[in-house]
Amino acid sequence: MDILMIIIAFIIIGVLYILLTYNKLIKLNNETKEGFATMDVYLKKRWDLIPNIVETVKGYAKHEKDTLNEVVKFRNSIQSYDELTDEEKIKTNEQIVGGISKLMALAETYPDLKANENFLDLQKSLQKIEDEIAQARKYYNAVVRIYNNKVEMIPSNIVAKMFGYKTKLMFQINEEERANVEVKI
Repeated sequence: MDILMIIIAFIIIGVLYILLTYNKLIKLNNETKEGFATMDVYLKKRWDLIPNIVETVKGYAKHEKDTLNEVVKFRNSIQSYDELTDEEKIKTNEQIVGGISKLMALAETYPDLKANENFLDLQKSLQKIEDEIAQARKYYNAVVRIYNNKVEMIPSNIVAKMFGYKTKLMFQINEEERANVEVKI
């Protein structure tokens, strides 16, 4: 009788552990979705701001069509931002950052453009969005780290595998952003 009680106790503890771990995985998964959704709002704002920046720069940099066309072509090659998966949005963001960097570098060579009120407003909007993306990225990466730990660490990884939970991508900067800025005076 004592052995039966011990077996039943272990089964109850096992079931409780599975239920608690499953609920924790759901909570963490929802937090990662919330974190990405918050960041996604800012990514979409930046996405929508790009055509305005390109059009403003076009007026001043007529002979820089290759750079402008490259940015426009990339942005237009994506049918609909809203139809991208989270992973595709992260990868697309890396390419957009490169294009925006080229646009801003191009703007530096045109003093009239740098003084243009419309361009300055767009640049301020872009900077504000970039700051918001950075903050949202911090939050997203923090919740993804906690979620990934739960999915990968023993014994919760067993429950995660049972219910199909997989690790998520962190939102990282690309190599272009990582490179040191060269200042020439």
